[in-house]
Amino acid sequence: MTIEQWGKLKEQLRDTIGQSNFRNWIEPLQFAGEENGVVRITAPTNFAGTYVTRTYGDMILNHIAAADSRVRRIEISGMPANMARRPEQARPPAATAPAAQPAPQRAATGAGVMPPPAPLDQRFTFDTFVVGKPNELAHAAARRVAEGGPVTFNPLFLYGGVGLGKTHLMHAIAWELRQSQPDLNVVYLSAEQFMYRFVQALRERNIIEFKSLFRSVDVLMVDDVQFIAGKDSTQEEFFHTFNALIDQNKQIIISGDRAPGEMELEERIKSRLQCGLVVDLHPTDYELRLGILQSKTETFRAQNPGLVIADGVLEFLAHRISTNVRVLEGALTRLFAFASLVGREITLDLAQECLADILRLSERKVTVEEIQRKVADHYSIRLSDMLGPKRVRSLARPRQVAMYLAKTMTSRSLPEIGRRFGGRDHTTVLHGVRRIEELMAIDGQVAEDLELLRRMLEA
Repeated sequence: MTIEQWGKLKEQLRDTIGQSNFRNWIEPLQFAGEENGVVRITAPTNFAGTYVTRTYGDMILNHIAAADSRVRRIEISGMPANMARRPEQARPPAATAPAAQPAPQRAATGAGVMPPPAPLDQRFTFDTFVVGKPNELAHAAARRVAEGGPVTFNPLFLYGGVGLGKTHLMHAIAWELRQSQPDLNVVYLSAEQFMYRFVQALRERNIIEFKSLFRSVDVLMVDDVQFIAGKDSTQEEFFHTFNALIDQNKQIIISGDRAPGEMELEERIKSRLQCGLVVDLHPTDYELRLGILQSKTETFRAQNPGLVIADGVLEFLAHRISTNVRVLEGALTRLFAFASLVGREITLDLAQECLADILRLSERKVTVEEIQRKVADHYSIRLSDMLGPKRVRSLARPRQVAMYLAKTMTSRSLPEIGRRFGGRDHTTVLHGVRRIEELMAIDGQVAEDLELLRRMLEA
C-alpha cells in the first residue's frame, strides 16, 4: 500500500459515503505506513479513530484489500495530542445559511475536550425548510428556540414518523444558534452516539470526565431518543445529564419517532420529556409535498437553466409519493439527474419510466374493508351498524364518507363497492360519493375528517 494508492482510495470512499461524511471523517485520515499486511492510519483524535473504525472500518479494509491483496488488517488510531486537528465541519452556503464558524468546544477538565459533535448537514437550514399545516407548529417552536435568550419551554420535544423534518429542524436550530451566538457550546448528536460515548467512557474508566463534559454544554440536542429504550445504564446517565442541564437552565432539544408517553423508556424519563413542549410533526399533506417539490425544482433550475419540466409532473409526484419526504426528494433528484444526462425534457412519461420502482413501492394497497374499519373507528360507531340497513344520520354520513374514500382510494367499481356495503345498489354509492363531494366544499369539518382519514390510510 502506497500513499498514492491511499489517495485514490479516499476518492473512492467519497463517492461511496457522500461528501459531508467524507469531509468530516475520512478526509482528515492520514496514511501512516504498512507493515506485515497491516495498514496503519492516523485520525485527528482518539474518538474520531474509534468512530471511523466502528462505522467505516470494514469498508476501508475492503477497498484497501482490493488495491493490495497483501493487506489483511487496518489499524486506525488517534494522533498525538500535539499533532491532532479536528475534522473540519461542513458549513452551510453563505447565501442560504449561517456564515459563522461553529464555536470551538470548551475544555471541561484538564485532560478532556468535548469530542466533535455529529456533523451538521449544510442543506438543513430554516431557509430550506418548507412550512405547511402539518409542520407549522414544530417550525414555529424551533424558530423560537433558535432565537436564544431565556429558555421558554424546556425541553422541546419533536416527534413524528420518518422523513417528516425532525432532523432538519434540529440542524436548523444548531446553525442559527452558532451564527447568532458563536460562543454558545451547542452539541448535536444522536441518541446512539450518546450511548456509544457513554459505553466508551465506562470501558476507559473516564465516566467522571464524560459527566463533566456533557454537563458543560449550553444547548444539548439529542436525535432519535427512542434508541436508548431498553438500555438501562444509558437511560440512567441520560436522566442525570438531563436533570443537571435543566437545573442550570440550559436548553435541551430532543426528537423521537413517537410521543414520550408511547416510548419504552423509564417512567421518570418520560415524565421529564413531557414537562416541556411536545410537538407532533404530522404526515405531509398534498399541498406541503407539492411545496417541497417546487422549492427543490427552483434550486435545481437555478443550477441548470436549460432544464425543462412539463406541467403536471410535480403534481403527479406529490400525489403518488405520499409517505416519506426523503423518498420524495430522492425521486426528484433521480429524475433531474436522468433528464440532465440524457438531455430530455421531464415529462410525465419520463417520470413514470425513470421512477417506476419508487412509484411501485409507494403504491398503498388500501382495501375497502380497511377503509370501513378506519371510518367506523373515527366516528365511534360499530362496523356492523355502518354496513347494516339503518339510515339514521349518525350512520348515513360515516357510510357515505367510507363510500367516497373507497371510490377515490381503490380501483373497485361502484357495484363492487355497493356489494361490500351490505349489498347496496351502485346508484346508492354514487349518491353517497356526490353528497360528500358537495359537503367538502361547504363544510370544513367534513373536509378535515376526510384529510385525516386519508392520511391514516396512506401511512
